[in-house]
Amino acid sequence: MKLVRFGECGAEKPGLIDDHGAIRDLSAIIEDWSYKTLNRETLNKVAALKRQSLPLAPAGVRLAAPVYRVGKIVGCALTYGKHAAEAGMEPPEEPMFMLTAPSAINGPHDPVIMPRGATQLDWESELAVVFCKSGSNIAVEEAMDYVAGFCVGNDVSERVFQLERGTQWTKGKSADTLKPLGPWLVTTDEVGDPNNLDISLRVNGQIMQQSNTSDMMYSIAELVSIISNYVSWQPGDVMMTGTPPGVGYGMKPQQYLKPGDIMEAQIEKLGAQRNIIVASRQ
Repeated sequence: MKLVRFGECGAEKPGLIDDHGAIRDLSAIIEDWSYKTLNRETLNKVAALKRQSLPLAPAGVRLAAPVYRVGKIVGCALTYGKHAAEAGMEPPEEPMFMLTAPSAINGPHDPVIMPRGATQLDWESELAVVFCKSGSNIAVEEAMDYVAGFCVGNDVSERVFQLERGTQWTKGKSADTLKPLGPWLVTTDEVGDPNNLDISLRVNGQIMQQSNTSDMMYSIAELVSIISNYVSWQPGDVMMTGTPPGVGYGMKPQQYLKPGDIMEAQIEKLGAQRNIIVASRQ
């Protein structure tokens, strides 16, 4: 299934995509796609519905991030060896990760606002994992049982905040709007192997990142398992799995985003985003 949330900011409703690509309204069935409903029981209930009998959403309606009230975002770093090389860092012996504020989550086509004082805003196309089950110290063999599905993510980062202000990576990744997710959450049964998906990102139509999740040094199951030894996973949590090479920070000369630039992140089977950069409103 492709699960969505649609509507104006603050008035979003849950939905799904039918067999013809139309958005169907699930608000009479569930409250929202959140930690309360992202579980196997609800997913199975919705999967059994006759999609064509559900109400249609209004034409041209805005798509929001496909999950509401995220408990935490766990971002993985340097999971692609070539990205570690372009950043001038050695691949870690086990996955590096950081926490990012859930308030940074943004819609797949909403503007991305430059944080006040930002001068080095960068793109990072990433496979995002959404959870449907609580657990810690999870065995690799059981890890995918905890996953609801996958979506396109863009771990937009302010490099000065991240690398020069106390090397607090969370600082560079948590400003409002810096985490576009979607357009939809695709359940695991429709994705197949998440470590074999083409992933790319364009800026103003120019390809900046082009890779495949098979280039990751860890499988998704390994990331889920290893990180669960340090923090527990909860329904609705999001794991950003790291970015391939091609970020602005690694270019010579370095290249960063400015107001008016358009980012388009895309992952095979998961759809595409389109976000314009706008200046700080503060």
